[in-house]
Order: sequence, then structure tokens, then C-alpha cells
Amino acid sequence: MSIDLSSLTRKFIYNIQEGKGEDLGVREYLQALGETLNSFSPRTLTEQRRLAVAKQQLKEVKRHTRKLQERVAILEEQVSVLEENKES
Repeated sequence: MSIDLSSLTRKFIYNIQEGKGEDLGVREYLQALGETLNSFSPRTLTEQRRLAVAKQQLKEVKRHTRKLQERVAILEEQVSVLEENKES
């Protein structure tokens, strides 16, 4: 009972390329990865556990990414304010 990695890779790449006309951000990549993980159908208990761990790790990555993006927005605002003060 092996996983067809070639097929999964093609699906993942296809999901990523759906929005190719736009600049893809981290959120879009994570969403495509989540959709790919959700398309798995584990056949063994080991595969179920691995999939559960992968989904949990993806959830944590999303949470950390959101925090980082919020922090970047705050820092960009601070830089903007500093540049305005410098010009004055």
C-alpha cells in the first residue's frame, strides 16, 4: 500500500498554478498544501497518523505565518512613520 507521490505532486502543482496570473503568497501555498493533504485517503493506521500530524503541523505553520504577517504590517507602519518624521 504505497502512496502515488507522482500523482500527488501533479495535483499539488496544479493547485498552485490555478492562480498563476496573480502573485501567490504564503497563504495561497498553504491553502493548496491543505487541499492536497485533504485529498489523501489513508489506508493504514500509520498513514492516518502521519496525515493527522501533517495537518496539525500545517495548522501551526498557518498560525505562525499569520503572526509573522501581522508583525510585518506593524513594522512597515513603524518604518513609514519614521520616514515621515525624518522628512519633517
